[in-house]
Amino acid sequence: MSAIGPAKACGAPVRWVIASLSLSMLLSSLGTSSANVALPALADVLDVSFQAVQWVVLAYLLAITTLIVSVGRLGDIVGRRRLLVAGIALFTAASTLCGLTPGFALLVAARAVQGAGAAIMMALTMAFVGEAVAKERTGSAMGLLGTMSAIGTALGPSLGGALLAGPGWRAIFLVNVPLGLVALVLAHRYLPADRNLEGRERPGFDVAGTLLLALSLGAYALAMTMGRGSFGTLNVALLSVAAVGLALFLLVEARVTSPLIRPVMLRDPALSRGLSTNALVSTVMMATLVVGPFYLSRGLGLDAAMVGLVLSVGPVISAFGGVVAGRIVDRLGAGSVVTVGLAAMVAGCAALVLLPGIFGVAGYVAAIALLTPGYQLFQAANNTAVMADVSADRRGVVSGLLNLSRNLGLVTGASVMGAVFAAAVAASDMVGAAPAAVAWGMQLTFAVAGLLTVAALAIAIAGRALRGVRAQRAVTPGPGGER
Repeated sequence: MSAIGPAKACGAPVRWVIASLSLSMLLSSLGTSSANVALPALADVLDVSFQAVQWVVLAYLLAITTLIVSVGRLGDIVGRRRLLVAGIALFTAASTLCGLTPGFALLVAARAVQGAGAAIMMALTMAFVGEAVAKERTGSAMGLLGTMSAIGTALGPSLGGALLAGPGWRAIFLVNVPLGLVALVLAHRYLPADRNLEGRERPGFDVAGTLLLALSLGAYALAMTMGRGSFGTLNVALLSVAAVGLALFLLVEARVTSPLIRPVMLRDPALSRGLSTNALVSTVMMATLVVGPFYLSRGLGLDAAMVGLVLSVGPVISAFGGVVAGRIVDRLGAGSVVTVGLAAMVAGCAALVLLPGIFGVAGYVAAIALLTPGYQLFQAANNTAVMADVSADRRGVVSGLLNLSRNLGLVTGASVMGAVFAAAVAASDMVGAAPAAVAWGMQLTFAVAGLLTVAALAIAIAGRALRGVRAQRAVTPGPGGER
């Protein structure tokens, strides 16, 4: 097969297929980050409390977290092209409703629907790479999708701020509409057609498992996001619901004919390693977003403009480094690059503990410039490794699991890393905390982050060693000279 890949055989130039997938990834990440900047304005305009207006963000994130595995599996059953086109249309229609809504309750409901569309887009873009790109170019495609996700995350706050200062808060949602229409046209015209299932029995959809998984994930996400890191009775109750729901989910999956997630999948060493390291790394990266702003403003005394400028360094590096990381994966192999990326992240966490205290802002920027490329290498390589040998009928659900592990890591990181930082600072009011206390909190938080990254690196190295042993056994002749 040529480097053009499978999409060429389907009559669609691969560049247009990749453009469609990239725009879908951009829109879903833009929807996550752009609304945050509008929360104060929404609280004033819609006359709601700060606690209530948080649901504009939470509704979107909860919809993605609870649905992303289910919609990935649904794409495997009904056809990924058909479902992705429907997801883009749903996202675009919900964006229109968000921008035109007259009240707060309808806005939150529309954001949940928008999140459902984003879940479809996120789950199926990576699943489509196996159909659209030759295997030897998979790393480059995964790196490009990572780049688009980083661009959406970086662009969201600045674009949202500009629109808020100009046309107003409604434009933050309405700007997605023309982009969504372009993505819809590209997807409808260029994505590879779904396989013809005529004459074959279509797998069933696991409704019971879907509902139990959604309940468990929703309860866990709420437990991690409510209370801002301080766990109370409600948080414990939600975690209990999540645990019971997960136990029931696993029980159901072991008994139904067409499970949402086959339990044997989770016993696959390559998949379990990929998901666990992805969750650990996402937890670590969330620390930069949770702790970074406080350290730069309170620990180093930077004004708001400088804080924003320094915080943009990481996303800018991600935006430019994703494609390069993907090409390195194609050249060196996913397994090796996962290890290199995690080692660079360990060094980046160590640098965040040591360098800012010595060199100030320059030390912080240097450490981020080491941590972020490591993350890009890991992400491109890990996504490539996990998706490499997945059968065509399970790509959607595995892609959903990858995105889920990342989202759960981010949600957990926001809570756990925030709690570590707050405990280390030991101040009742973070605004009035002493610079030295904030600096100590930052150092301790990234020391913990470094340990989590070391754990991820150990998992990756153990996995490579195990694969090497199995490969050696496969080629070693037996006692009679047979292999």
